[in-house]
Amino acid sequence: MFSHVFVSVSDFERAYGFYSAVMQSIGIELRFCEPEKPWAGWHSAGRSRPFFVICKPYNGQPHDPGNGQMVAFMARDRTTVRESYQTALRHGGTCEGPPGPRPHYHPNYYGAYFRDPDGNKICVASHGPELDVC
Repeated sequence: MFSHVFVSVSDFERAYGFYSAVMQSIGIELRFCEPEKPWAGWHSAGRSRPFFVICKPYNGQPHDPGNGQMVAFMARDRTTVRESYQTALRHGGTCEGPPGPRPHYHPNYYGAYFRDPDGNKICVASHGPELDVC
């Protein structure tokens, strides 16, 4: 459905450190990083689209996070949701909703919500049932 999703940032170096850690915790691979532009992008499994890209606003105006806008990433399981949330908070993110079930979306929905250091709202969610671990 999507070719790419861009999220603007005010401080590329800070944002790159934040997103590098969060993407690694989710298992999403870096596709490119060009600090001189500045922009960086991560891709879906198999080195295919869609891309998630961070950059300074192209028009040179200040960054402004959109009200009601959010990017949600799929996690393989609930443990990954919890780990990515903790990673985000350790790297300058702020809580918008701790990891947990959200049965009002659907019975197996498990998500966490946070904002990056620039105020962009991010979600990491798993849609499968909780697995029993022996």
